Amino acid sequence: MAAVLPPAKRPKVYHGVPEPPQEPPKPSPNVVVHFVNEDDGAPIAPAVNLPANVARESLEALVNQLRTKDDDEHVPYAFHVALPADASKGDAPTRIVISKSIEADVLGHPSLAFSEEDILVVRCAPQSVFKVRPATRCSSTLSGHSSPILCASFSPTGALLATGSGDTHVRLWNLDTETPSHTLVGHTGWVLCVEWDPLERKLASGGHDGQVRMWDPRTGKPTGEAMKGHTKWVTSLAWEPLHLNPSAPRLASSSKDGTVRVWSSLTRKLEYALGGHTASVNVVKWGGGGKGGKGVLYTASSDRTVRVWDPHGGKQLMVLNDHAHWVTTLALSTDFVLRTGPFDHTGKRPASNEEARELALKRYEGLVNRTPELLISGSDDHTLFLWSLFSSGSTSAGGGGKPKPVTRLTGHQRQVSHVAFSPDGRWAASAGWDSAIRLWDCSGSQGKFVATLRGHVGPVYRLTWSADSRMVVSASKDATVKIWDLKTYKLKVDLPGHLDEVYCVDFVTDKIVSGGRDRTLKIWKN
Repeated sequence: MAAVLPPAKRPKVYHGVPEPPQEPPKPSPNVVVHFVNEDDGAPIAPAVNLPANVARESLEALVNQLRTKDDDEHVPYAFHVALPADASKGDAPTRIVISKSIEADVLGHPSLAFSEEDILVVRCAPQSVFKVRPATRCSSTLSGHSSPILCASFSPTGALLATGSGDTHVRLWNLDTETPSHTLVGHTGWVLCVEWDPLERKLASGGHDGQVRMWDPRTGKPTGEAMKGHTKWVTSLAWEPLHLNPSAPRLASSSKDGTVRVWSSLTRKLEYALGGHTASVNVVKWGGGGKGGKGVLYTASSDRTVRVWDPHGGKQLMVLNDHAHWVTTLALSTDFVLRTGPFDHTGKRPASNEEARELALKRYEGLVNRTPELLISGSDDHTLFLWSLFSSGSTSAGGGGKPKPVTRLTGHQRQVSHVAFSPDGRWAASAGWDSAIRLWDCSGSQGKFVATLRGHVGPVYRLTWSADSRMVVSASKDATVKIWDLKTYKLKVDLPGHLDEVYCVDFVTDKIVSGGRDRTLKIWKN
């Protein structure tokens, strides 16, 4: 008997219409790509001819193959192409980040600034070898303070958190268990600033009562009496970098009374006071650079000046008077490595002061060898200035002439409230009372505008960066904390939950902490 064939399949119809024939895939054009280093523009390899649809991960593998260095370590890279000046309008981003492929991101960009005929200069920025997960949920809401929380700071290892409040108390929190650890009682006015020493041995706090106090975080007890001398409230604190003085770092405090006082942490006695400012000193920063790498003090004041001091004796080195209004915020490109000292993502603890000093110095030099220590000052005149004061090329390094800023960063429509450098020193983010966050590219000491991050509906008070420099977090008057994605320059995660303004935010490992006017502390994690 002959085999019977099954009946043919009925053709598929869509609402009575036969299925359209499938389009053949469009051939991808080839493009000539020139990979250059983002810092100095030096070519990584000769120009190569590639299919435009090569994925970003394949580009990273190719650049690691083309690198001429002998080390076998795989370096993660971020890629971008700078938009021509006539193609970027207003507040639009000035660069195209390659997140999928050159064809999807660059050739398909709405500006149509590039075609397959062009030689594409792709800038490669090395990224950190570890990745921080973005926080997505609130893991703890901790109450305890009876007044708004005004400041919050993680310890260098990220194991402890200190918060200062209007109830005159400093509170310590254990972040492993997310529970209260100690309540530090001693101030008689609002606690306005808390600062950890880089080895986590001491905690300093400054308050509205004009006193500076030191605490032992292990016991929660004060180390000695309060350090008195300021006649008005203390506005900020800064510890001496660990690689300059590992055994007994000094502490600098700035005050509304127009002075900066430097205290010995051993004797808690005043070493000297700096009295050049004629109005409130709003911020003090202790840099690790300066002449001969012996450290340098930066102070910003409501007298419209930023002053630079030698911390060994208190001699004034420079006066930077380019701002037209109060200078309210300062940031150093080395802030993160100075704050965390010898502790990095590997989690090793140094066995001695000398080992801690060597580790801290190695981390500091690794950063400043690429770009010298940069300073950004932000002011109520709506602008920021980028300074490179002790690099070989600056006019002030040799002592000749008035120090000139590298560039003026403009674009905010209202006062600048905060500025923060990324941990790798390549980026800076500035927050303003205009509800916007602006990103600046500071690699190679350029200070170029990159993008505006919009989404807040109230003034942005505070910014902080993730340790891998891939995310920036903002706290605002609109009662939200927001995480921003630096690939798309858009909102990555919105963290609502506070009932009122958020005054402070900090980011360590993969935890974010925020506090504000609703008197509660929230811990956010992945």
